[in-house]
Parts: sequence; C-alpha cells; structure tokens
Amino acid sequence: MEEPAPPPQGVPPAAATDEAVLAELFLTERLGLVRLAYLLVGDQETAEDVVQDAFTALHRRWSRLSDHDRVLPYLRASVVNGCRMIHRRRSVMSRFTGDRQAPSRSAEAATLLGETRREVSAAVRALPRRQREAVVLRYYLGLSEAEIAETMGISRGTVKSTVFRALKALTVKLEGKR
Repeated sequence: MEEPAPPPQGVPPAAATDEAVLAELFLTERLGLVRLAYLLVGDQETAEDVVQDAFTALHRRWSRLSDHDRVLPYLRASVVNGCRMIHRRRSVMSRFTGDRQAPSRSAEAATLLGETRREVSAAVRALPRRQREAVVLRYYLGLSEAEIAETMGISRGTVKSTVFRALKALTVKLEGKR
C-alpha cells in the first residue's frame, strides 16, 4: 500500500491536508458551480470568474469555517451572491451607457443549444433575479426547498411562492411563443 506523499517543506501537515481537501473540492464541484453561474449571468467567462472568486474566498476563510461539512452550501451561496453582484454592476453600467449589452455566445455554444432550449433559457433569464435564482437552484441543481432557502437567505415559504410565480410566468411566456 502506498503511503501519502509528505507535505512540501515548510508546510504544516494540517495545512497540506486542507489544501488537498480544497483541491479535491475544486475538481469535483467547479463544473457544476460554473453551470449554475452561467445560468444566472448568461456568459461563460463571467460564470468562471464568479466561481473562481468563490473558491478564492473559501480558501481565504477556510481556517475560520466552523463546519467544513457545510462547504458546498457555502460555495453555492457565494456563487449566487457573486452573480447578484454582476447583475448590479451591469445595471449600473447600463444606466451610464444607456444600452444593455447582451452577453455574447460562442458559435459552439449557440450550435449546441436547440431552439426550444434557447427559448426556455431566454425566458428564465428574463425572470426577475429572485425567481431566476430559485428556478435554477430548484430545477437545475435539484436542491430542496430548505437548501434553496439557505443558499438564497430566504424562508422556505418564500421559496415555494417564488418558484410558483416563476413557473407561472414561464408558462405564460413560453405558451405565448407557440
């Protein structure tokens, strides 16, 4: 049986273990978090930046976290908050520039999305921020109402009503296209 490699010189063993845990977490969860951010902000580069910022903040605060088993909800909340910040920044920019720039998509991304999927994606992006976040967390990530409430910082009842209103709005918008 192979023994684990010793930590690099000058790095305490506990820190090396923490670094390994964070590296493994990054490898296993990064893609899903980028997808979450992409659905919330609408472009790949910004989504990757938001997730990178979330992992950087986690790394900085790792030693102060009291419950390392709650890291994934912490990361999700950090990504959602980062996306909110992007939307605020875009809103402020649009006030000064007078136009709203739609995020551009690569040719590959546009080709991969089918017409129906593009319509649904556009309809979800058109939802108000809170409804969009709740729908993405519920139906894309498959989180429970309690997990969504924790991630968004709202009550379970608010999650239920928000998702209901979002689905109603999506139904009206998508039925109008047919």
